Amino acid sequence: MHESLKALRAVRRYRTDPVPRALIEQIVDAARWTGSARNGQPWRFIAVTDPDVRAALSRCGAYAVHLAAAPVVLVLASVENAFSDTAFDMGRVTQSVCLAAQELDLGTCPTTFHPDHNVAQAATLVDLPAEWRPRHAVSIGYPAATPTPSAIPTGRLPTAELLRWS
Repeated sequence: MHESLKALRAVRRYRTDPVPRALIEQIVDAARWTGSARNGQPWRFIAVTDPDVRAALSRCGAYAVHLAAAPVVLVLASVENAFSDTAFDMGRVTQSVCLAAQELDLGTCPTTFHPDHNVAQAATLVDLPAEWRPRHAVSIGYPAATPTPSAIPTGRLPTAELLRWS
């Protein structure tokens, strides 16, 4: 049960193999079915393969450095609106992108552009209209070998530690 969720990992190291455009289109096609508040679908996707743009995007946040080495960076832009649920919807669609990519044997790692001057810089880099803000991106590629041992703790807390009934 839930094998795709259990298997999903953040991949920050990629092989240099290009990712076929058709696979990125399949990922976006799957992700567009993600539910959103009022079915607003407050997202747009920009697939970035240009190495210079990927490198510039990798400087738009403290944890975005992995974007430079990924064959594709999928920038997720959200419409600027007054709805507080847009950020939640963006999280949902980001997870859908990652799960769809995993089904195609691709690795992913989501990132958030911050603070606001980095969001503005990312918008300029991908040529977005003013009403769209690129607060999120996902690196996508074929996973490279992972160095061992990892310095990152692995595993998950048990359900009994996470769930409380009242």
